[in-house]
Amino acid sequence: MNITATMVKELRDKTGAGMMDAKKALVEVDGDMDKAMEVLRQKGIASAEKKMGRIAAEGRVGSYIDSSVGAMIEVNCETDFVAKNEEFIELTNGLAELVAKTNPADVAALEATTCPKCGKLISDVLKEKIASIGEKITIRRFVRYEGNVATYIHNGKIGVLLETSVANEELAKDICLHIASSAPEFVSRNEIPASVIEEERRIEMGKEDLQKKPEQIREKIVEGRVNKLMAERCLLEQSFVKNPDLTIEQLVSGKLDIKRFTRFVLGEGLEKRSENFAEEVMGQIKG
Repeated sequence: MNITATMVKELRDKTGAGMMDAKKALVEVDGDMDKAMEVLRQKGIASAEKKMGRIAAEGRVGSYIDSSVGAMIEVNCETDFVAKNEEFIELTNGLAELVAKTNPADVAALEATTCPKCGKLISDVLKEKIASIGEKITIRRFVRYEGNVATYIHNGKIGVLLETSVANEELAKDICLHIASSAPEFVSRNEIPASVIEEERRIEMGKEDLQKKPEQIREKIVEGRVNKLMAERCLLEQSFVKNPDLTIEQLVSGKLDIKRFTRFVLGEGLEKRSENFAEEVMGQIKG
């Protein structure tokens, strides 16, 4: 198969690998993009944590909490200048409130909802904002929880919505901040699909540093590596950012149970961007 420059660029963008490494990987698997990414990961050239495309879209993540309901939303625009505009911030927060109070099924349903303040459809409100602000504005996604809900928004760029078994404002805020910084994917191991564990096991078994070791030794090493990887992805097993001597499970023991959470990163998966907002949050905690 002919490996084009476009294919090489796509693989580089997705993995952060160098041009020659990306091309060699594609040649090795006859142009299969998914297999090429796996090859690079096995060689340690692309990390398991690398997102499939860096962040580029601008906009804002906003949230709204009222009594026993909370919502979080991401609204996108074209430039950071507009994202910091008071009119855009007000729009984002107002949409989060509307999601909390009306519980729309999806983005299309939200756009078909009537704005209680102006009596217009949200789709029409967006058109007016586009005309006045001068940039394309889109509602990308939202999430809504009922119960004991807490939220944390970092500079409009990272958002967390959390549901716990009981109300504990101070503790819930700390957990939200931790989630924003440490980016867990699951509450506990019980939530991890078997397919995810099997994929990581396959990746580790294929890594070059293990190929000369006896099969039994390889399996033990891989089991240890996979166990560590899964622990890093589970909220309850992570070390608390404010006190690394405690895991989150130890932090909440006897105080509350974590039922679920959602973490939004502005523009995640849309295009390319180099900022690492998680490091920014960590810097704020330490500072």
